[in-house]
Amino acid sequence: MSALLLGLLGRATQAQTIRVSGSVSAAATRQPVPGATVQVQRTRRGLPASATGEFSIETLSTDTLLFRAIGFKSQRLPLGGTGLSALIVQIRLVRDSVQLGEVRVSGDRPDRAAINRALRNLRRPAPPVVSQVKRPPKPKPLCAVDSSAPKAPVPTLMSPVSLLYEQFSRAGRERRKMEEILAADRAEKARQAQAKYNQAFKDNKGYEP
Repeated sequence: MSALLLGLLGRATQAQTIRVSGSVSAAATRQPVPGATVQVQRTRRGLPASATGEFSIETLSTDTLLFRAIGFKSQRLPLGGTGLSALIVQIRLVRDSVQLGEVRVSGDRPDRAAINRALRNLRRPAPPVVSQVKRPPKPKPLCAVDSSAPKAPVPTLMSPVSLLYEQFSRAGRERRKMEEILAADRAEKARQAQAKYNQAFKDNKGYEP
């Protein structure tokens, strides 16, 4: 029982709170790295460094701090259970080299056919843009159009040629004859309608007592 209590006391002593502060700079130039992040690896809690690369964070003495910055390799700082209440450190980050892919430069010149093909593609006109706007429908006439109207020119005093055509041509004679028949038919219908109308009235030619 006493050994267990001593172990717990020892762990409590080792896990005391410590404030870690300092600066983050580049290892090659010793220039500060603004915006570098300081993170507690156990809790993933952290904060960014100032514009001059300075930081200050409070954590447990048994934690490990992780320093990161864009373009630099990450660096860990294990505190190792130190019994200090404050610790000042200077972190030097190393530049991270990025290996680029292989680039081949060829001095071969394209043949004449490839050059002509590229020039034809440049000179080719762009396809016309088809308008998607629908045209409005054609306006309808206000009155019905008689499709059986005569095709011959209408005789007028201002058109003597059409007047002669109407008087002496066969089509003109037939048209006049048809007009006379239609006029007689209309007159007969009008007479019959009038006679039917008169049947409703008594024909009084004089006074009847």
